[in-house]
Amino acid sequence: MSSVATSRSSPSTAFSSVKLNAPLVNQARAAALTFRRSTAGQIEYWAMLGKAVEESGITVREVQAVMEPIADTASPDDVLDAIEMKFDRVTSSGALAKRMREVIAANQAQIKQRLAA
Repeated sequence: MSSVATSRSSPSTAFSSVKLNAPLVNQARAAALTFRRSTAGQIEYWAMLGKAVEESGITVREVQAVMEPIADTASPDDVLDAIEMKFDRVTSSGALAKRMREVIAANQAQIKQRLAA
């Protein structure tokens, strides 16, 4: 297990230490180089993405379904082509629009409930 200090979302400089498994930290370190982030910054970025996906109502299985063809590709061009093909499939089938309408409707219902409370 590796320990990585992560900053809190508050503007203060307070930090908390968490233990993460070494493979995750190594993956974050490699990704951080690409985007010129610190390892902790990369993990924070991934956490923000995960939180946004979770809050949107999209499931891990749905994200995995979109990413599946990418896992076996070798080059960045192949990755972009795979994403574009997958996007084209869900767009032409109407699945993407349907899912987005479902998420928007659920979010609107939550907002109405909060306003009514």
